[in-house]
Amino acid sequence: MYTGKGIGVAVLDTGIFPHIDFGSRISVFRDFTGVRRSPYDDNGHGTHVSGILAGDGTASGGKYKGAAPGCSIAALKVLDRFGNGSREDVMRAFRWIMEFGSIYHIRIVNISVGTTSRDHKEQTDLLEGVEKLWDLGFVVVAAAGNQGPGAGTVTAPGSSRKIITVGSSDLLTGRTAISGRGPTFECICKPDLVAPGNHILSCASGPDNGYGVKSGTSMSTPQVSGAAALMLEKNPELTNVQIKMKLKECARDLGLPKNQQGWGELDLGHLMRSV
Repeated sequence: MYTGKGIGVAVLDTGIFPHIDFGSRISVFRDFTGVRRSPYDDNGHGTHVSGILAGDGTASGGKYKGAAPGCSIAALKVLDRFGNGSREDVMRAFRWIMEFGSIYHIRIVNISVGTTSRDHKEQTDLLEGVEKLWDLGFVVVAAAGNQGPGAGTVTAPGSSRKIITVGSSDLLTGRTAISGRGPTFECICKPDLVAPGNHILSCASGPDNGYGVKSGTSMSTPQVSGAAALMLEKNPELTNVQIKMKLKECARDLGLPKNQQGWGELDLGHLMRSV
């Protein structure tokens, strides 16, 4: 039974509340938006994303578990209480991962964040930042964004050619079709794959150690990051490129256009058998 034990995942988000479901697995917390040293989340988004990734279900008697309940979390707060952030703070977090990633055994970077800015420099900086991390060997997983269903609505840095971009399988069609879709500005087919993202229950920020429901590609992304953590626990020698190719080979085709579903939906059972 793989849980992602020994694998560190950096979560760039609104922070993290030390929910009981994370146990002692928050390996480090850094606040790039302010000066606070102990973990906090004044928005709730980061805690929810981290729960989908790594919650172990303690508060629910094991009922609500994340994808990789044994992995450790490097919680990097790059967004404020409104969910807004600056390019500078995100870039500082990228540099921090490059410098300190090995200390905290970080193999995966989860970015459930995307810019809707049309500022070319902002997009270019973010794309260069994630691609540098990818080139250093990190498995970078980013959300496709919730600007769909129009073409060309994948947000940066999910629009990067190299990294793994995740859309929401249940937010692709009908009235809830908000999952970002390609092609990107550079005519790249995106997302790479999809996972459920509609009405996902996960850890809530607050002293009662409760749970809450959120929807969006932000909720789909940590499922793929968690799958990567399980793969790396089973086979630590896997490279980020090999992980991306296995995700491609094992995805379940939903019969939708490639710029909508990518290779298809995450199929964890098939994926783990392939490792």
